[in-house]
Amino acid sequence: MNKTSLSVFLFFFLLLLRHSVLSAKEHSDRELVMLWWNVENLFDTRNDPATEDDEFTPGGKRNWTEKKLALKQLRIRKVIETIRIDPDVRRYPDIIAFAETENRAVFAGSLKKIPELSLKTVYYESPDTRGIDIGLAYNPESVRLRSSKAYHVPIVNDKPTRHIIVAGFYAGRHPFHVILNHWPSRAFDREWSEQKRITAAKTARHIADSLRAADHSADIIIMGDFNDEPHDRSVKHILGSSGDREKVLKECRTLFFNCWSGYEGIGSYWYRNRWERIDQILLSCGMLQPKGLSAAPETFTCYHFPDMLTRSSGKPWQTYYRGQYKGGYSDHLPLLLKVSVEKQ
Repeated sequence: MNKTSLSVFLFFFLLLLRHSVLSAKEHSDRELVMLWWNVENLFDTRNDPATEDDEFTPGGKRNWTEKKLALKQLRIRKVIETIRIDPDVRRYPDIIAFAETENRAVFAGSLKKIPELSLKTVYYESPDTRGIDIGLAYNPESVRLRSSKAYHVPIVNDKPTRHIIVAGFYAGRHPFHVILNHWPSRAFDREWSEQKRITAAKTARHIADSLRAADHSADIIIMGDFNDEPHDRSVKHILGSSGDREKVLKECRTLFFNCWSGYEGIGSYWYRNRWERIDQILLSCGMLQPKGLSAAPETFTCYHFPDMLTRSSGKPWQTYYRGQYKGGYSDHLPLLLKVSVEKQ
């Protein structure tokens, strides 16, 4: 090959390489990744006299030390970093929501020191007596925050529960909303506690209906630990969960598509020798259409890698199990959703 031919070859090679880089960037700019995860008692080590957090202090029942906190935060970062290199994802989550985080500082601190990722946070302290909240973080380079609000769940004659958080964003010029939930647990008796989850479901439904009043096909993503499964009354009948995409498209004003529908993997929570699907992501009918934001069936996953499960039983490797420190990730597995953004 002479010098002229070599120069022409290099020119077109560099041109092709530049085109590939731009195409990859264009593709990445048209996809968002959303993560929901109940991280299991993400407490700092300080005693807050306003909450029932005494057990998560160095002198408390759990002997919760700075070393244990640092290990838990390290495990959280490992999950985020593993998502980045996963061949099916290849990017950090653009929106991250955690349940069971004590305050803004410990939440934001858990997401620091991740290479090339700088997040902003939305955080509201909840009235939960243990002091656990929902934390929301987002990448300002891929989405822009419009507004956010915390909604009180009116539990009567019982301890207060976590707020429901709604945040509005733009992806480019496309608006969308995220509604975050951590409903009351099934502690003591499932049927006795069901009414509290129904109250939470009514609150979340009110928020969603308010958003759909202006645009019945608005792009809405509902994520959370509902402490009920997709077939339970609170989720199916009150919130309006359906596993039928076509039905959701026909009944835009009343139904949400539940991403667990058709999913063949394991659940997010192990209880009484079976997998449960109490962590869920639901989509409005707008999310099932190509305009604005959209999510195909195969873009949802209950995300995990081998180290997140115990080798002996294949259950989630918990931080605590029956009061004993195990040093694992969480008693829940995270949910991941990849969303396409219509090109502008």
